[in-house]
Amino acid sequence: MASAARLDLDGNPIKPMTICMIGAGGFIGSHLCEKLMAETTHKVLAVDVYNDKIKHLLEPATHPWSERIQFHRVNIKHDSRLEGLIKMADLTINLAAICTPADYNTRPLDTIYSNFIDALPVVKYCSENNKRLIHFSTCEVYGKTIGSFLPKDSPLRQDPAYYLLSEDASPCIFGPIEKQRWSYACAKQLIERLIYAEGAENGLEFAIVRPFNWIGPRMDFIPGIDGPSEGVPRVLACFSNNLLRREPLKLVDGGESQRTFVYIKDAIEAVLLMIDNPGRANGHIFNVGNPNNEVTVRQLAEMMTEVYAKVSGEPPLEAPTVDVSSKEFYGEGYDDSDKRIPDMTIINKQLGWNPKTSLWDLLESTLTYQHRTYAEAIKQAIAKPTAS
Repeated sequence: MASAARLDLDGNPIKPMTICMIGAGGFIGSHLCEKLMAETTHKVLAVDVYNDKIKHLLEPATHPWSERIQFHRVNIKHDSRLEGLIKMADLTINLAAICTPADYNTRPLDTIYSNFIDALPVVKYCSENNKRLIHFSTCEVYGKTIGSFLPKDSPLRQDPAYYLLSEDASPCIFGPIEKQRWSYACAKQLIERLIYAEGAENGLEFAIVRPFNWIGPRMDFIPGIDGPSEGVPRVLACFSNNLLRREPLKLVDGGESQRTFVYIKDAIEAVLLMIDNPGRANGHIFNVGNPNNEVTVRQLAEMMTEVYAKVSGEPPLEAPTVDVSSKEFYGEGYDDSDKRIPDMTIINKQLGWNPKTSLWDLLESTLTYQHRTYAEAIKQAIAKPTAS
């Protein structure tokens, strides 16, 4: 249960606030709602079109926090109730987005509208009503590293100055217009610039979050089970789907891209620090990731295969991976960044936050959940065509 005597980082008592959380029914929103209900006295106006991932917080009505969370089924594209909900709150957190790489070049218009056009009213209402905003962006705004343009044998590729991504120093480098994969990153960067301009010109109090691959239970979907059969979720859910179906893990272009992964519970700690410490968070952009958990996508596949064999008790396939081209997997217009490693200087200085969970431990937690939640449903789905 939440304690009434919670203090901020400067030793001041934290006052209860009302939070309008847009996208509360998603992966990040569900974990943030859990944290707020369990450890704070804040109230949440949970805004989304679905509530499956937070239903356990809404029902039964006898939960000790039942008076502090309300679900509002609102589509922010066209619902006049949105401004009223933002007015009722002290803080708005905007998590709503299309954030699946497979959609960026197959649904570029939806991607741009969702991540820029649909976010405009949220920023406008916060600015006009003097409401604080925490906006979720993406590490994709950095695009490609400077190092990726150097010769492959250049020793400078090992210099952090050419690949470490810093909020206040790194340039945002995207591919050509025909590579529609960058539609997401470009839309996200433009809404960041708008929020920053609202702060500079109209005094909007804001913080921007750039997540670096947040991983944990309830992320994304498993195609054909709780998402479309033809859907392509992000890499960890894609690999989970392959493991659950005992299929080889598909490595796009050899799986050479490098990524870092952070556990959702560590990342949510960072968000709570932003919520509770406006004086330290306002006006800042924060990388939230774990530079210690860096692997190539191929290494990730190998590690997940090993972890899943442990949690499921099933032996791995003789050929656990298969290489596919990006064109074959994602279609025309795909492009990628080589490496994404966050500089943690700003969040460490402002909020004293550092991630704790190792890659092995976060994979074990996530794959245990995936196996427990989906294994039986997938067995039944695979058996159905045979039975019929």
